[in-house]
Amino acid sequence: MKNASVSRTVWRKSSHSSDPDMGMCVEVAALDGARAIRDSKDPDGPRIAVSTISWRALIGAIKSDTI
Repeated sequence: MKNASVSRTVWRKSSHSSDPDMGMCVEVAALDGARAIRDSKDPDGPRIAVSTISWRALIGAIKSDTI
């Protein structure tokens, strides 16, 4: 994932993340055809990028409690 494309991206914190005071939150950014995921405790650290189709499958599996 190129830093230039991600540096201008708006990151959103998951509404289902743990207690924000504990700092255990996942942040997601919408990219062209993909979603980027990072740990809010380490915004400059590693990020995972998945296709929009894979993102939807992941969210569907989480919502249906199959993960």
